[in-house]
Amino acid sequence: MLSYDSFGPSRPVVLVPYRAAWREEFAELAQRIRAVVGPAVTRIDHIGSTAVPGLRAKDVIDVQLTVPELPAAATRLQPLWAAGFQQGRSWQYDVYHPLPADSPELRKLYMREPAGERRVHMHIREAGRFNARYALLFRDYLRANAPARAEYELLKRRAAGLFPASIDGYLYLKEPVFHLVYQAAALWAEQVSWQLPPADA
Repeated sequence: MLSYDSFGPSRPVVLVPYRAAWREEFAELAQRIRAVVGPAVTRIDHIGSTAVPGLRAKDVIDVQLTVPELPAAATRLQPLWAAGFQQGRSWQYDVYHPLPADSPELRKLYMREPAGERRVHMHIREAGRFNARYALLFRDYLRANAPARAEYELLKRRAAGLFPASIDGYLYLKEPVFHLVYQAAALWAEQVSWQLPPADA
């Protein structure tokens, strides 16, 4: 599952070795977000490649904010805009081919860091929806499966090599892989009786 969240001109694709500091940066960011939104957000989670120890990644902290209902969230998250966070005023949709492109299961709001701060992608998704569950399942599957993690990193490195100046090209090449990984992750989830883990914040 991918979402095409690049706004404005495409930026270079730079992968760096895993940094333990990413976990600390997420924790500080989550604490800051929680202070702003309070109980309007039911959980805050570190997702994406920077949330997988040992995995090479772009230096971008991906955060998932889970809310009870997305329509209500558009109003309740106004404090984030007041705090300088950008965008998030129109619906975005993740990409998952078996579902309609505008399915409620894929709907979200997408926000970015305040101007001048380190790059952050905030995905605001509704509790119980496919996209909210999948972001956490994908993360936990890669954390638990070293061979899958290694192959996924190889794909990322090759995609970055082919599209070093185009994030859209990089994401376009990765998209089918997310669908393949989902099939393996879903089987793994059944085998280990995976359930939503406790929230990171």
